[in-house]
This record gives sequence, C-alpha cells and structure tokens, in this order.
Amino acid sequence: APPAPAPPPARHLFSDPAEVEALRGSLLAWYDRCKRDLPWRALAATEPDANRRGYAEVANAAGSGTGVPGGALPALWLSINTRLCLSEQEVNELWAGLGYYSRGKRLQEAARKVVSELAGQMPRTAEDLQKLLPGVGRYTAGAIASISYGQATGVVDGNVIRVLCRLRCIGADSSSPSVIDRLWDMANVLVDRSRPGDFNQALMELGATVCVPKAPLCGECPVKQHCQAWRRVEKELAFASQKLFGKPPPVPDVEDCGVGDCPLCPPAMEPWDSSLGVTNFPRKVAKKPPRTMRTATCVLEQRGCHGAPEYLIVQRPSSGLLAGLWEFPSLPLAQDLQEEKEREKLADHLQAWMGQPVAAKGLQFIGEVIHIFSHIHQTYVVYSLHLDGDVTLNPALSPCRWVTEEEFHSSAVSTAMKKVLKAHEKHRRKESSPVKGSKRKRGAKAQGAGSTCPGIQLSLRAFLRAPTAP
Repeated sequence: APPAPAPPPARHLFSDPAEVEALRGSLLAWYDRCKRDLPWRALAATEPDANRRGYAEVANAAGSGTGVPGGALPALWLSINTRLCLSEQEVNELWAGLGYYSRGKRLQEAARKVVSELAGQMPRTAEDLQKLLPGVGRYTAGAIASISYGQATGVVDGNVIRVLCRLRCIGADSSSPSVIDRLWDMANVLVDRSRPGDFNQALMELGATVCVPKAPLCGECPVKQHCQAWRRVEKELAFASQKLFGKPPPVPDVEDCGVGDCPLCPPAMEPWDSSLGVTNFPRKVAKKPPRTMRTATCVLEQRGCHGAPEYLIVQRPSSGLLAGLWEFPSLPLAQDLQEEKEREKLADHLQAWMGQPVAAKGLQFIGEVIHIFSHIHQTYVVYSLHLDGDVTLNPALSPCRWVTEEEFHSSAVSTAMKKVLKAHEKHRRKESSPVKGSKRKRGAKAQGAGSTCPGIQLSLRAFLRAPTAP
C-alpha cells in the first residue's frame, strides 16, 4: 500500500492547546457581545422541546441561500411535521421562487420519517442525523447536533471555510475533498466543549459579519492575533515602514510554510499577492462557465367559462432541474436552430399534447427570456397560441391543467415561468395598442435575468399561514 501522506506543517494546524483555549475564549466573548438577533437562535435558546429545537435548525440550514425571511422556514418545517397531509404539490407551492427546489421535498421526507419511523424523536448526534434523515448532510447534521443538542462537533460552511483558511494561510483549493476534510478536522479541534453550539455560531457569525469575502474588518476581529494571514500583513507593513525610514530590518519571515509540495499552501505559480492582504485566502478556483441552453416555450391560452384567459401548465418530471414544478409546455432546442425549425419542433410537441394538428405558422413569436440558474444560462424562446373551442388534452404525457392568471401565480411555478408570462402579457398589451409591434428580430434584447416577475409577493404572514383542511 502507498505510504500515507505526511501531515501538513504545524503552521496550518491548531496544535497548541493554549492557543486553542485562548481563541475559544476570545471568539465566544465577542459573540456574546455582538451576535445578531436571529429567530432560530432565540428558539434554540428558549424552546424546551428538544425536537422542536432540532426541527428549527433543520429548516434554518435548509433555508440557507434562499432569502427566506428570518424564521419562516422553521415555521414551515413545524407545519410540515405536524400536518403530514401536505402534498408534495403544496410543499412546492410554499417553496416556489426560492431556488434549491429539492430541499423542500427532502424537508418533507425527513419530517415524515421522523414521525413514521422514529416515533417523532429527532436523532441527537451528527452521525445519526446524517445517517437517518434524507437530505441532511455533514454541515446540517453538525449544526443541529451542536446547536440544538450540545454535541461537541464542528461545522464547516462557506463562512467557516473562509475564516479557517485565513487563520491558517490555507491556499490550496478549498473546494477539494482533501482540503475540506482538513478543515473539518480543524473545526472539530477548535469547537468549545462546554458551548459547542454557541462556538459554531460564533465562527459562522465571524465569517458573515467581520471576516467577509471583500474588505474584511480585521481591526474588529476578536481572533486576529491567531490569524496567520493577518500576521503576515502586519509583518509586511512593519517591513515597509522600516524601509521607508531607511532602516531596513532583516527580511521578516513572511514566506509560506517552507515545506515543498505542502498540500495546504497556495500553488507555486500563484504566490502571495501583497495587494490582496488577507483576501489572498481562500484561493478562488475558476468556476466552470454555465452551460448554455435554449428552450422553446408556448403560452397556450383559451377563454375560460367567465371569459377570463386560462393558460395550460404541465408538470415537470419528479427529478432533475426544477423537479415537480409546473411550466408552460416546453421543449429543449439545439443551439443555432433556425426559427422555422424551432416552430416546427414546437408545433409537433404541442400536437402530441392536444391530439390534433398544430400549424407551425400559427405560433406567434413573443420574444426571448433569459434566466440564469447556478449552472445554466437558459434562454426561453417564447411563443403563444390562442385556442378556440374545446381541446382534449392527453394526460398520459404528464399531469397538466388549465389555470387562470391568479391560479398560475399561486401554483408551484418557477421564477423563470413568471418571466415568460410577463413577456407574454407585455406583448399582448403592445399588440392591443395603436402602434403595432415589429416582427421578430434575431439578437433583439431579451428580458434579463434580473427582471422582476409580476407574481404575488408572498408575505411572511401568508407564507406561515397553516394549510386549510380539504
């Protein structure tokens, strides 16, 4: 068997117990003075029911990055747990527009498992949480176990990665599995044994408010004396100051750890950049450019029983991008497909739905709508088709239904589809005005990813409202 890799030099580790103890004390004292008032923190501190504390932290972790108002997801989790009759469709409707759509589904799956298989008792350790609950990974398990149940286990999220990389000048790719494992080892060494939940929240809080990605507030950092990156900056400033006054001291020790091929140092071709200071760490790895996709989408419209327009929406597959959400009938397109071919392919797709011929020339071009997913640059080529008379749809292809505009916005549809409907409504208003719109022009300005949708902005009160009985 190949020899085990040598451990990284001490500079990259927390090997001095006295330093670890001092760092813990400084960080916790700062946290007690400066922590933000966040809803789940109050719940974790005051809720006597251990299960409810755990539920709230699950939801807090699930809501990371979604922009949900503080406290909304803990309440959503509790609602799902106590009302298991909620369907996947209802969960999707609560979650629609937040992104990370699979989280809502896994949240419900975990809730059902706690109730049906675990007698309503949340697992109490990070190991059991990760093993027993769907969608609970290493970070979420560590956060629940330490914050809700007092287990002395570390957590590593984006904020913690940044703090640890600066504290110990870790310049290797912080997204690589080997470096992530080292960071978890550090987090488990550092975590305070008597206040593990507070310590982990303090470490994350430091990264969120002080040790930020750009322009970090090093002067306010409670643990800067333990920060190798800050020490290096200070040494360079002292050296420059002495040189300015014509008294150059010996060259300070501002090199990296000095061990060749160190697995945690920056690559040799990417040396320390003095102009960046502590923001040399963590090193940014070039992201893969987003995949470019084109999709033909048709807004099928008919007059409802009261004369108001109704739109056909169909449900996406239960796995993959936007799983289980509803959309206008859509068809992926090859790049650089001519407009005539686009129309023909979309017409054939619609014909399969409706069981009757659809003339490609009858599809009215609306425009192009751009939506940026985390890994996909998606262009929706939007057409519309107004249907007269009754149409018998083929439900064997996928679930589908006719909805009014109001029902559309309250359904589990993505932000991208709301943009598509907005483009359709804008085009319809333009067509009904005295000045007619121009014909389609390739390369015309598309609706941007940052545009807002006309949907109803769900208030926190409405988001938290308990589901009504059927």
